[in-house]
Amino acid sequence: MFYELLVKDFVRVEPNKFGLPTDEAVRTQLEESYSGFQDKDIGTVVAVLEVLNVEEGVIIPGDGAAYYESTFKIIVFKPELQEIVYGKIDEITNFGAFIDMGAIKGMIHISQTMDDFVSFSDSGVLTGKDGKKILSKGDKCMARIVAISYKGEEPKIGLTMRQPGLGKLDWIKAEKETEKKALKIVSKVKVEKKK
Repeated sequence: MFYELLVKDFVRVEPNKFGLPTDEAVRTQLEESYSGFQDKDIGTVVAVLEVLNVEEGVIIPGDGAAYYESTFKIIVFKPELQEIVYGKIDEITNFGAFIDMGAIKGMIHISQTMDDFVSFSDSGVLTGKDGKKILSKGDKCMARIVAISYKGEEPKIGLTMRQPGLGKLDWIKAEKETEKKALKIVSKVKVEKKK
């Protein structure tokens, strides 16, 4: 889920930015320091939105940089268990697929890609044995977050597409069309029974 956070922090502005106006130097430094920053408690920083306030700077002897207490807004992505996410298949492997959700990537184990026996082909696609569904790089999908681990540098996100309303967008669309046809048939049968 995406959140907008208000942050108050001391920003270390490097000496190579001293020629810029203070507000611009602080914003530039924030974008360099915070973009992509990941924290278990706040999530992954997607962007610095706005610098609201910059206090007077402080120079610490022996450091060379200036420190400005600043208040600013950031957008973060913090994955939540059971959250439904949208993304694009970034990579297919023999054990599953990686989906790019924008801010971070998640992994869908081969057993969680579809309700079918799935095989990996040499052409880099996952294919269902009975349903003949195909999942390949670049496919747009909906998935549910079923596991989150913060061990290591980046969070590891486990996803599933084996639930109704999830999967490749083409599959979801086809399922909805099938449901509409079935409802029309049921409605027609009910009308005929009333006669």
